[in-house]
Amino acid sequence: MRVYHNIDEFTAVNNAVVTIGTFDGVHIGHRKIISGIKELAASTGGETVILTFFPHPRMILHPEDESLKLITTIAEKAGLMEKLGVDHLIITPFSRDFSNQSAESYIRDVLVNKIGTKKIVIGYDHRFGKDRQGGFEDLQRLGPVYGFDVVEIPEQDINEVAISSTRIRNALLSGDIDLANAFLGYPFFITGNVVRGDQIGRQLGYPTANIVIEEKYKLVPCDGIFAVTVIIADQKYKGMAYIGSRPTVNGLTRNIEVNIFDFNQDIYNQTIRMEFHHYIRGDVKFSSLDGLKVQLAQDKVDVLNLDF
Repeated sequence: MRVYHNIDEFTAVNNAVVTIGTFDGVHIGHRKIISGIKELAASTGGETVILTFFPHPRMILHPEDESLKLITTIAEKAGLMEKLGVDHLIITPFSRDFSNQSAESYIRDVLVNKIGTKKIVIGYDHRFGKDRQGGFEDLQRLGPVYGFDVVEIPEQDINEVAISSTRIRNALLSGDIDLANAFLGYPFFITGNVVRGDQIGRQLGYPTANIVIEEKYKLVPCDGIFAVTVIIADQKYKGMAYIGSRPTVNGLTRNIEVNIFDFNQDIYNQTIRMEFHHYIRGDVKFSSLDGLKVQLAQDKVDVLNLDF
């Protein structure tokens, strides 16, 4: 898959089969759409093109709203799409100028002249152009003018995509990892850098890797203990992760830490990936470190008793 970080980097291809969207999470609903454009491209000898945007339009149009958290970072999204066999991913920098294009100039200049669209697969509710005035009806009207066909994604499928995205976010924030993973079609994961902590886990006999996520918009699940898989340099290890402010030691910041089982390597400053499989328990303030140590022993037993 080729990735373009600006529409100007892209050279129009023959028989481009295009779809557009944020594709946050690249979940099972999105995968149905991607499968559809792959089938269309295969039947026409074309190439699949996904046009997505970053920053997310809400970040630009409503900068005062910091509540938006995304299931995947832009790099994670690209990695998932590559595994699905997408030919081209165009990541368009979203700006107010971009959003102020008229519907027809967007269709003519971006979809036709820049991408070479021959088929566009789009939902009935997709809006674009200045004040979101453009829509499915404009694509149908201008398709014959500019030489492309419009394929509508059924309303049911579009609703499934919206429901899935919302339910995944809510599930992760409530600790329902099983439901989130079922809608994603893969284990939810975070990617981050390992930094030095205060070594309290090591004192307790459960050393942890402290993970920092650079992308502040990345959704992080609720506080608690989780059964996870940690991927380091293509090697997989089981472990138990902690998310929370460490109330037992009067912590002041929210941390992401993981105790990696049967592992004793220096991974400071490395980037690791952590896949979430099960929620074990919520965050608890213990009366002493000894009480916390006893609970961590039980948490490890609980994690090892799970099949993942």
